[in-house]
Amino acid sequence: MSAKVTGLHISSGGVPKAPVNTLSVTLNGCQGDDQDDKKHHGGKNKAICLFQQEILESLSSNGHPISPGSTGENILIEGIEIGSIEVGTCLKIGEIEIVVTQDAPPCKTIRNSFANGEFNKISHRKNPNFTRWYASVISTGNVNVGDIVELIN
Repeated sequence: MSAKVTGLHISSGGVPKAPVNTLSVTLNGCQGDDQDDKKHHGGKNKAICLFQQEILESLSSNGHPISPGSTGENILIEGIEIGSIEVGTCLKIGEIEIVVTQDAPPCKTIRNSFANGEFNKISHRKNPNFTRWYASVISTGNVNVGDIVELIN
């Protein structure tokens, strides 16, 4: 199975982010997407928030009320083995290329996506690789649901 985009999400600020079919991605992030807390979110090194469908499904099957966009991810992907993404990983997603800059530490604003508010279920520090990732944009363009995702390291 090829890796692919399963969801794209934007918000004028905060979570959940709403689904869209296409993202227009600039060096600063996704057009139409904004963050309420610019101290901890956004900027060139956190232009994109990436999450894996397999992690979302695992959490959901374990009773967490998580859904696409509810943890603030812009791009939801499937088909890349959990643990294969790390800081420095380069990906081609649709027309864009990104490089992973850091894990995306969870905070209380996404607690409603987790049973008993246990948002640390996606803390890289507590559950290595079971996390969201921030990335900077190398090449701009559009991303569509269903686009192929390639590791380009």
